[in-house]
Parts: sequence; C-alpha cells; structure tokens
Amino acid sequence: MSRRNAAVKREVLPDPLYNSTMVSKVINQVMLDGKKGIAQSIVYTAMKNAGEKLNAQPLEVLTQSIENIKPKLETKARRVGGANYQVPLDVSAERQQTLAIRWLVLCARKRNERGMENRLAAEIMDAYNQTGGAIRKRDDMHRQAEANKAFAHFRW
Repeated sequence: MSRRNAAVKREVLPDPLYNSTMVSKVINQVMLDGKKGIAQSIVYTAMKNAGEKLNAQPLEVLTQSIENIKPKLETKARRVGGANYQVPLDVSAERQQTLAIRWLVLCARKRNERGMENRLAAEIMDAYNQTGGAIRKRDDMHRQAEANKAFAHFRW
C-alpha cells in the first residue's frame, strides 16, 4: 500500500435486476475466473430462495443480512517501542460493507451443502437470523477489539 497517495476508488455499477450496487459487489465477490453470468445466476437464485423461505423481499433479506454482519470495531497492529500491540479502531462504512460481503461469501463456500446457490442462501438466512459463520467472524473480531481495549490510547 502506498504511503503517499490514497488508492482511487472505482465506482461499481448497479446490477441489472435489483439496481443495487451492494448486490453487484456480492456478485463480484462470488465470481471466479471472470464468469460473471454464472455468479449472477448463483446470487439471484440464492436471494430468491432465501426470500421465499423467510417470506420477505430478497433485496431486503440480503440488506439486513449484510447489516447484521458488519463489524463496528477491528484491531490493527501498531509497533510502539519495539513491541507490537493490537490497537482497536473504528471501521469505516466502506470497509464494514466490504468485510461483511467477503465473510458472507467465504463462510458460504465453507458450508457442507450441495450447490453454491444453496450454500449462499443458507448463509444469508443464517446472517438474517443472527447465526452462522459470518456472524461468528464478526463476534470474534469484536471480542478481539474488546480484549485489547487497554491499548486504545496507541491509536493515531
């Protein structure tokens, strides 16, 4: 990462079906080897399945799931006087969404179910109900930040 200039943020175009940039980011995270059409069908099917099982709109289910996963605090390593400390910091809104989407897809990939559509739908439903692997990851991050609260005065 450059110390001089901040990286230029590229604008993500909204997806064609729901006209949402968040759905587009989920599609990009699911996509492997540039196969966007396959990734779109996986995400749309997963959202539809999750929406039907929870009796809600698919976009609302995904939005609430990602909102539930978003971390508020994280720790960053800071070197002070020859020692490394895990300093708790607030997470920016952009990074909260990025981490939530990344964890959602990673935990979906680790599930033992048949087909990525079913895995992603199950992980979305779990996150909607405040359970599942992505929620566990968020809780671990919050626990880590809470445990290192004593080093909060090292932030800058």
